[in-house]
Amino acid sequence: MDTEALRLFVMAADTLNISAAGRQLGLAPAVASARLAKLENQVGADLFHRSTRKVSLSLEGAEFLPFAREIIAQEDAGLAALGHGSSEVAGTIRFAASSTFAQLYVAPLLGEFLDRYPGISLELKLSDTQAKLIEGGYDLALRDFAIADSSLIGRKLADDKRVLAASPDYLEKYGTPETPDDLVRHNLLAFGDAKPRDLTSGEMSEWSYPPANFKSRLVCDDGASMREATLAGAGISMGSIWSIHRELKDGSLVRVLPDYEVDDGSAIWLVYPKSNVLTAKVRVFIDFLIEKIGSPPLWEY
Repeated sequence: MDTEALRLFVMAADTLNISAAGRQLGLAPAVASARLAKLENQVGADLFHRSTRKVSLSLEGAEFLPFAREIIAQEDAGLAALGHGSSEVAGTIRFAASSTFAQLYVAPLLGEFLDRYPGISLELKLSDTQAKLIEGGYDLALRDFAIADSSLIGRKLADDKRVLAASPDYLEKYGTPETPDDLVRHNLLAFGDAKPRDLTSGEMSEWSYPPANFKSRLVCDDGASMREATLAGAGISMGSIWSIHRELKDGSLVRVLPDYEVDDGSAIWLVYPKSNVLTAKVRVFIDFLIEKIGSPPLWEY
């Protein structure tokens, strides 16, 4: 398969402009169109919908795009291993991460990273709703959980520790739970579609948060909003230390059931598909995040 045609396809998919993508590769518009048409004939599908006004990816094109990116990455990595190509680390990194974590810890570092690696560009997908890494064509993702997906590999950025917390005003109004059994009499905040997590104290783990069959009055899918609602006295929530350590230190949030922790094997991981070659651009970004965030974690409490 013509990897230069694949490179043209990926650039055209990113810009939705075939002529502009061709110019970046030194191709005249007619030549770029002909090369893409030849690729479409080879794969047996129309990769783009074309009209006089605009170009858009077809369903088949969207499905083919992550595989085209992978083939290009493998070619670049192979040539680099043989000493070919530029010694400067360059390219675009497509990175998916929790918006809450990224706002606190990643975004403030991006200026320094881009200054350190002027040949690299970043395309960020920031949402507390988990992105599909392979299907979305992402190079790297930050995940805050116990890795169970066998199609992913990664490096640990930092340990995670989750605790229950509430505002002093809420506890004054509704009382402080003394045991996990008391939680059913409180307003509990829960993350959307989250499974109950084990609450442990020493070797005992017979409780969960939220309690079994408990219906939370406030459910959301954004960690920052969950933190703000807890600060406003909406109820008790489960939060990661990285998210609420400042509030715990200044007293605007108080740990609930401090002898108990959420035990679900979670950690903060930088993950990528097993099938992907770990390119130089991704490797330096991983190393940078671990250097700046994870050694030791910025949220020690």
